[in-house]
Amino acid sequence: MKLRNLIPTISWSGASASSAVPAVRADASGPGVVFYDLNDPRVIELLRGGIETSSGFGVSTEMALRNPTVFRCVDLICGTAAMLPLILHRETADGDLERAKSHPLYRVLRRRPNAWQTPFEFKGLMQYRALVEEKGAVALVVRSPRGPVTDLLPLEPTRLEIRQADDFTMRYFYQRKSGGRIELKASEVFHLRGLTFDGVNGISRVRKAADAIAIAIAAERATAAMYRNGTFASGTLEIPGELSEVAYARLKESWAARHTGADNAGSTPILEGGAKYEAFAMTARDAQSAESRRFQVEEILRTFGVPRPLAMMDDTGWGSGIEQLSIGFVRFGMNPWFRAWAEAIGRDLIDDDADDLEARFDIDALLNGTIKDQFEAFAKAAGAGGHQPWMTANDIRRRIGMASHPDGNGLDRAAVAAKPADGEDETETKLEAAAEAALKKRAPAKENDDED
Repeated sequence: MKLRNLIPTISWSGASASSAVPAVRADASGPGVVFYDLNDPRVIELLRGGIETSSGFGVSTEMALRNPTVFRCVDLICGTAAMLPLILHRETADGDLERAKSHPLYRVLRRRPNAWQTPFEFKGLMQYRALVEEKGAVALVVRSPRGPVTDLLPLEPTRLEIRQADDFTMRYFYQRKSGGRIELKASEVFHLRGLTFDGVNGISRVRKAADAIAIAIAAERATAAMYRNGTFASGTLEIPGELSEVAYARLKESWAARHTGADNAGSTPILEGGAKYEAFAMTARDAQSAESRRFQVEEILRTFGVPRPLAMMDDTGWGSGIEQLSIGFVRFGMNPWFRAWAEAIGRDLIDDDADDLEARFDIDALLNGTIKDQFEAFAKAAGAGGHQPWMTANDIRRRIGMASHPDGNGLDRAAVAAKPADGEDETETKLEAAAEAALKKRAPAKENDDED
């Protein structure tokens, strides 16, 4: 691949052959950006696919993931999507949903997407690429001679080119590792993307947050350089009188050996000759640096839609507030991705005439409250407290991972006293409800008498 394909215009500006400091201008990376050496790390990052930012250096996906906040956001979103079961459902004639276990795609999504990946690994990789790659996540669809999907093979984004033809059909070109370029039809790929600005490609959260990530990385580098070089001035030495050149050199060498560098942080100085040590208090500059780093963390979290507590940022304790934030993250942060998965599967993997099939993530575990809240909700659903039941005992047992019970398939319809009408005696209404309940209990015995 030619250099021109990576950087459209690279020109030597203002430098003759005898110039000691040639300047390389990369017009594609932004106005006014000048590299003074082809060995400049910013050039290397740009050639690796990095994005030049206002902070002065490029941010690649790999570099961005070295930032703890970016890594936490990516790991949280991808891990959440990867851990949930992706189930293919079929709608029955009466409108209920059942698992389509007999369909070949059910096994691909639930058990074995390909020969070397588990569903967790496949979903995590596809979600990662959809999150940070401009092209989204693309997988090759392998079908049996009869047509059903048998495998989903993830394709490396750097080897992929996506185009939309004049007739609006999608065309995918893939560069094989062994050489050669092949064209894939839209029916041969599974393309997962989230928010899109052109209807063809997705968006990269890393690219959109490149400036915020770059500033965070720059702050980390500056702090690391201070620890590495020992440039933290923690205080001053006050020495009475004037030091000779020999005494000054000896004091400087001794102080540097004992108190410079991260390994010597916190060591106690030993003074002589009436010298006094006065430690610095935290300066406004130090406070501003800490606040700036905290602000950059929040900027990155906004880009990925992750609440602060889920990034281990807040000092507050875990409680009901954190629980509600977690549920909010699922609803507003993850649900768009769950819908993107479901609709991409419906478009690329399910036949057009199979309108009764739909893929869904099982997100019930993410929305569950505490054990106490769950049991109270299940009790009401089963009819406790005079509520109309809408779940059987076996429905509840399956939700909490227990085996079905032979007597748990029916709804427990408890007698609920109706509210008396205006002018009607409340006592009489209760008696009528009790009488009706008694008749229902005697009904099976009467049937047995008739049979006898």
